[in-house]
Amino acid sequence: MSEHVCPTCGRGFDSHRGLGVHHSHTHGETLPNRECAECGTTFHCKHEKKYCSEDCRDAAVSYEGENNPNYSGGKTETECEICGESFDYYPSEKKGLYCPTCVETEDWRPEQDFSGEDNPRWNGGKQEFECDVCGDTVERYPGRVTGEIVACDEDCHRKWLSESFTGEGHPNWEGGDTGNYGKGWNRIRKLALERDGYECTHCGKSKEEIGRNPDVHHIVPVRVFAAARGFTKADAHYEENVVSLCIDCHRKADFGVIPKARLLSYVPAGTKYGPHVALPEGAGRVESGSRRAQRPESTVQ
Repeated sequence: MSEHVCPTCGRGFDSHRGLGVHHSHTHGETLPNRECAECGTTFHCKHEKKYCSEDCRDAAVSYEGENNPNYSGGKTETECEICGESFDYYPSEKKGLYCPTCVETEDWRPEQDFSGEDNPRWNGGKQEFECDVCGDTVERYPGRVTGEIVACDEDCHRKWLSESFTGEGHPNWEGGDTGNYGKGWNRIRKLALERDGYECTHCGKSKEEIGRNPDVHHIVPVRVFAAARGFTKADAHYEENVVSLCIDCHRKADFGVIPKARLLSYVPAGTKYGPHVALPEGAGRVESGSRRAQRPESTVQ
């Protein structure tokens, strides 16, 4: 009689392996090959496995206390430094100082003092300096004394700026005022305002928005003509050389923020170039795309 009998059909086999192959192929189910160490239930698994489920494994294996692989001695008892009550804490976290109640309710965080020498950026404190304008003594942190002068207040600073940046001291000094614009200026100014509709040609602000008539700006400055041999200030006054600008845009144009070529583009199409094309090489020359300044056939000598 065979030792291994199929539990489903009763057929006998000489080996357990033969029985297993038969049951899988014929009956479509693998036979149990393990027994749960916790509940004793038989089950099938290809690998070595002691328990039939996670529940049996959790019931058989405890991770509490010393059975936990991360166990390092458990909690330690100590006294709270505020209320004196005993409490437990894990030494692996940090030294226990305050009980959970005091941590939540008491002001246990020490206030740090960052004043004076206790400040990590302390470098000696304020020092006395003499105001370069009025001579009064003033206290300043050395790290704040970085400018050209030491001024005791805004009034002294403004006074120094006024004196230092006047005339040749100004970074944009180009020889001083050209004086009265001379003959022809009032007429060309009126023509420019009427041509531009009393609006800023750059930003579009109207006379009402500006609060007065726009400024009339020379694209090639009057001083260039005044300084050039064979020219006068009046030579700067022609329609192709002036545009209407609001106060802000006029300032930008004076400082070169608005390029001369851009200003020239605001002059109505079809106009001809004026006397500036005959200026010495590089003096007041303006180029703008296809409208490129050229020397005329006969120049002013």
